[in-house]
Amino acid sequence: MGRFPAKSDYEDMRNARISENQARLASLGLQKTISELRLITTPAKSPKRKWQKVDYSSVPLRRSNRLKQVNPNSSDASISVGRSLRFLADPDTELSDGDVSEEDEKRPANAPLVDWRLCRSAEVSSERRCMSKGRGSVYDPVFGICCHFCRQKKLCGEEDCKRCNDLDVDQPCLGKTDCSVCHSTNGVLCRACLKIRYGEEMEEVRNNKQWKCPHCIEEEGSKPYWICNSSFCLKKRKMVPTGIAIYRAREMGYESVAHLLMDELQRKDKR
Repeated sequence: MGRFPAKSDYEDMRNARISENQARLASLGLQKTISELRLITTPAKSPKRKWQKVDYSSVPLRRSNRLKQVNPNSSDASISVGRSLRFLADPDTELSDGDVSEEDEKRPANAPLVDWRLCRSAEVSSERRCMSKGRGSVYDPVFGICCHFCRQKKLCGEEDCKRCNDLDVDQPCLGKTDCSVCHSTNGVLCRACLKIRYGEEMEEVRNNKQWKCPHCIEEEGSKPYWICNSSFCLKKRKMVPTGIAIYRAREMGYESVAHLLMDELQRKDKR
């Protein structure tokens, strides 16, 4: 067995220096431990506040002016809760059940009934910003018809549309579709959404008096896997909205987003 090597002169010098430093610290009174120094530097903890339960039954609840039926501009007058502009257009005029006839209820979806009391209360601008035939030219809260997909309530850019050009409410909007079966808002689509989302042209739909919306086609089952791909309808199916999927559909060779979804649903069903 080998012996441990003897201590070198460097180790002896090091130990001597350590002893000398410890003696110097002891003479200066700096033999404080780390724990003692922490006790000196640590601030005293503030006492915890005692939690008190608030009795909300004795405190008055905050209510908005809408719920209080108080007009902020007047201390005496009160406004009705949840009343639309259609009712507030003419304060001297009250609506009754006889204001809407059976003929008005059967109007097509692309020619809805317009209350003239709302027309008087709203500022309607007929100035055109552009003559686009896509989703329309200008937003109009009264005469504009909302598209089921893009939900843009605009006047269309069709040249022969008397409703949007002349503001004739008795005429249908030529820039919006109308389902021949349901005549509901589900079948109201603008020119751009009809082309991009379903691959159909407005002129063909306009000439086809038997045109059906995707909802009615799905109910009758004449076209399997053909569904409405609006965000509302996809969320009801617990599907993720497609967003701007027309570029992906065209890159893959599909005519529209509906054709892409139809193929994807068919492949998913075969798995």
